[in-house]
Amino acid sequence: MSGAAGGEAYDITDTGTGGTPGERPGAPVVAELELKPALEAVLMVVDEPATEEHLARVLQRPRRAVALALRELSDDYTRQGRGFDLRLVAGGWRFYSRAAYADAVESFVLDGQQARLTQAALETLAVVAYRQPVSRSRVSAVRGVNCDGVMRTLLQRGLVEEAGTEPETGAILYRTTNYFLERMGLRGLDELPELAPFLPEADAVEGDSPEGIPSFDVDDSGDSQTDH
Repeated sequence: MSGAAGGEAYDITDTGTGGTPGERPGAPVVAELELKPALEAVLMVVDEPATEEHLARVLQRPRRAVALALRELSDDYTRQGRGFDLRLVAGGWRFYSRAAYADAVESFVLDGQQARLTQAALETLAVVAYRQPVSRSRVSAVRGVNCDGVMRTLLQRGLVEEAGTEPETGAILYRTTNYFLERMGLRGLDELPELAPFLPEADAVEGDSPEGIPSFDVDDSGDSQTDH
């Protein structure tokens, strides 16, 4: 974009340093930064796993170089026995506390408070994970109890999300989220343990809690028994 000052044209995007538009005068060009420390600095501030493509774009490097550097960093941290780990989870890279120090992290985070999901919530989440997309009534039928309150908790925590409606009944369907994969440390649903064969097929069960019936006002501390 150009303008004129005293009859002379000028470019307002010119930094005066010969760099690209938007760079701070005197700042190093991103592509000239040492790659591994640059990756560490960026990954320290991400709030979700960062893909290799995104990191390569912002650091102005080839994806192959970024991918190699990430794996070398991860290996370095493991070899050095660091308290944190760099892992590829849900399609992206992010720092995680190392499992060996989980007790220390749990002590700090919880500090006497119980923040884990209840057994009811874990069971409901497992049914959604293995039978998704699935309606609340189907989940309730598999578990034998009404799961409306627990499903609300899982939605609020971002572990499940709506995934359209069931064509036959119009019931809302639910599936797990990328946040679920992230928290479970999985790259994808194909890494779930082989437990699905032990659950009944969705078509073989009838929902005992139709979607049209108002939800019970319960929380995830327990379940409301369905009528049989």
